[in-house]
Amino acid sequence: MKKKIIVLITFLLLITIYSVFYHKGRAIKFVPENADILVLIDVKKCTRQYISNFIMHPSQWFRERRNRNTASIQESGVKIPDFLQIFHITNTKFSEWYSVVEIEDERKFLNYLKQQRFIPKEKNTFQKDQIFLTIDGKRCIIGTSDLAFKSISDSINLKKKEYPVSSFIDGSAGSISFISGHRTRTFSIDLHEDDIEIKKGVNEEDFNLMISKLQQNSNFLETELDAKNIRNFTSFFNKTIAGSSQINHLKASADLEQVNDTIITYGYDDNFNEIEKKSFRKIIQPNYVIVLQSTNPQKTMQYFQTKKWINAQNQFTAIPFQPNSIEQNNQGFEIKSTRNIIQLSPTLNGNYIFVRNNEMLLSSVKTLSATERKFFSGLEYIFYGNKDDDYYIKLKFKKEKLPLILRW
Repeated sequence: MKKKIIVLITFLLLITIYSVFYHKGRAIKFVPENADILVLIDVKKCTRQYISNFIMHPSQWFRERRNRNTASIQESGVKIPDFLQIFHITNTKFSEWYSVVEIEDERKFLNYLKQQRFIPKEKNTFQKDQIFLTIDGKRCIIGTSDLAFKSISDSINLKKKEYPVSSFIDGSAGSISFISGHRTRTFSIDLHEDDIEIKKGVNEEDFNLMISKLQQNSNFLETELDAKNIRNFTSFFNKTIAGSSQINHLKASADLEQVNDTIITYGYDDNFNEIEKKSFRKIIQPNYVIVLQSTNPQKTMQYFQTKKWINAQNQFTAIPFQPNSIEQNNQGFEIKSTRNIIQLSPTLNGNYIFVRNNEMLLSSVKTLSATERKFFSGLEYIFYGNKDDDYYIKLKFKKEKLPLILRW
């Protein structure tokens, strides 16, 4: 009899573990049809990863993680989804991102918002800093803006179709999908001990070799891009430099320097005579060299002049950091900052962007929250690489005693 009871308890325990940590829904319900970017986070996989790392680090077992008088997200009245869905809407600002979650207990949820110091705005709408949310029946729409709340609600209410999860994520901790009509390009997201990887069809050895070479210099920025990658990146800024200007290759190196900036203001003395006042402040400015190759340098020059990107002092004004100078040669153009000349690094014959963390840059940004500052100060570098249809992004963090999932 005792053996049967033990077997039954074990069986029930296994079912509970499977249900809590492994069983997941197979459909995505709350993504509008006009979403063009979808980020999915596998909540249960991340939870398993967190618990595994927590067990392996006894120093965290008795650490106080939150105020006991404040409800946790598990106690907030919101249903924890199997897959957290974060999306961007077509024809909205790139800074506008949204998510939808289900509300199980509205009273608990309203109390949770009060504890978190969300401020009521219009009916059922709340705001805290740059986070907005609205209660929409049994759902809550969350966003970095409230401009698309109504269109999201209307789209979800009218939409009957549910997307299969397998179309957007396959075994990774998360994914990011770019949706264009019937075409979807999906990149997996994996969280490791000291880095986050975002990739699509990648042979990592080639990119890791490139990273190793880039780490041998100390510049803040290194990049080399072909026409396709230039076009992809400039499209984020509503520019079409690669196509219209005939530019088919870009190579750049940049470093940062702290300089004194002179501020001149004017006032009046006791006799109402105008006097000039000078003050100084320290600012961060880049020193850089950029080489642009063009299939037709003359046509490229005409394009720059049409855009009024070259002024009377022969400075390239499309780059906001000046003074600089632009020189034309047989293959294209070279743009250099003139305050402190730096040398272009060796060509690696690839497509990459390598940004090294720099304390000067972080100290100059005053708008970051404590959490954001901690995140960015822990970064070592960011790398983007592309080869044919393979894409690889790596956010490498400084090595610490705790893995990333336990640091925040």
